[in-house]
Amino acid sequence: MASDAGGGERRRRRVLVFPLPFQGHINPMLQLACALHGRGGLSVTVLHTRFNAPDASRHPDLAFVKVPDGVPAAVAASGRVSEIILTMNAAMERDGEGALSPSVREVLASVVATEEGQPPVACLVIDAHLLAVQKAAAAVGIPTLVLRTGSAACHRCYLAYRMLVEKGYLPPKESQLYEPVKELPPLRVRDLVNTNDELVFELLARIAETVRNCYGVVINTFDELEPVELESIRGELGNDNIAFVLAIGPLHKLTSMSIGSSLNLSPDQSCIEWLDTQETGSVLYVSFGSLASIDSNELFEVACGLEKSGHPFLWVVRSDLVRGMNRACLPDGFESAVEDRGKIIQWAPQQEVLAHHAVGGFWTHAGWNSVFESICEGIPMICKPQFADQMINTRYVEAVWGVGFELVGKLERSKIEKVTRKLMGKNEGAEMRERAKHLKNKVSHCLKSDGSSQIAIDKLAVYK
Repeated sequence: MASDAGGGERRRRRVLVFPLPFQGHINPMLQLACALHGRGGLSVTVLHTRFNAPDASRHPDLAFVKVPDGVPAAVAASGRVSEIILTMNAAMERDGEGALSPSVREVLASVVATEEGQPPVACLVIDAHLLAVQKAAAAVGIPTLVLRTGSAACHRCYLAYRMLVEKGYLPPKESQLYEPVKELPPLRVRDLVNTNDELVFELLARIAETVRNCYGVVINTFDELEPVELESIRGELGNDNIAFVLAIGPLHKLTSMSIGSSLNLSPDQSCIEWLDTQETGSVLYVSFGSLASIDSNELFEVACGLEKSGHPFLWVVRSDLVRGMNRACLPDGFESAVEDRGKIIQWAPQQEVLAHHAVGGFWTHAGWNSVFESICEGIPMICKPQFADQMINTRYVEAVWGVGFELVGKLERSKIEKVTRKLMGKNEGAEMRERAKHLKNKVSHCLKSDGSSQIAIDKLAVYK
């Protein structure tokens, strides 16, 4: 994204980025923006929607431009992610009567128009879910790159969507769930997008179209973690004339700037002080991310299971964790029963928590950001996936990297007690911790000046 001008001086360039407005997508895009800022003379402008808008005040070195999104309040409040994304894309694609004002194309054209003192735009980096933005960018002559905020394994699976449908793997059938997907080892049918929701399938098709129409792909992973998957993606997209596929993660380790929580979730720093009082490797950290939810009975079972396990724990209980409720109500007497070894908070500074010496395990919903952050700190995992890429991530945690396992079936207190002791214990848990430390060492290597991820972001910074 930078080029040499006359006299050997480096000419300043500008890159635009446009994240999907959900925390698991906003944060990696802002991390990429911060990592690129200043590299090779780059300045960065963040385009964003009104829906779930990031806090510009956290990033004074970046410019922010608001783009109309066309998401009605009722749809935004529904929490149905696929519907929100498709509604947003549909509104952005409309022309004429009922179109957004100003249109996405008009906003892009305005941003591209070089004002005095503003460097020219090199490209627009978009989330793969934003096909409408890619079309608008093409109309005003801006090349697009795609950031995949998930794993390479997930990306490979999404690109294979049509094949999976044609070969009868999708929609999934109950009788097939444990059959291997021979074309995508080690995945089984149950590890794919486990739904019959037509909106989800439409979204998968649009993701693949966005990627195949871009100039280059950036994935938040690193070469040593997913070599087979990256080789497969590079071979396939190379046939589509995609210029490059760069593994550039872990993005949160490539910048010293603090991203923080992008949405209305303020981390409770008191948990760090509490962790300071705990023994090394003794605490199970429990968090189901910013979107996953459970029912009230499951909340009770989790609480009772953690209590019965006898292990110290730090549990993130969001106010909206329980479906259909604005407040999660824990069992009577639970907090007093575990006050000596348990802490409950509404949101955690997760990267700081996972890096803390007291944390020895992570019970996660297995979203890629959480899995990747856990790998970076050498922390083994219990995975309880619900949707999207979480089943794929869980399969790799268990079957490929050997740094955790899936909690299968219903949430029951006896089962939770058992898996907690398994992860935090001295036998299987210790073996997983050793493998997790090995992956952590690989992360450290990829981040060195001659490491694969540093080389990849340097290549991205000089992209023309």
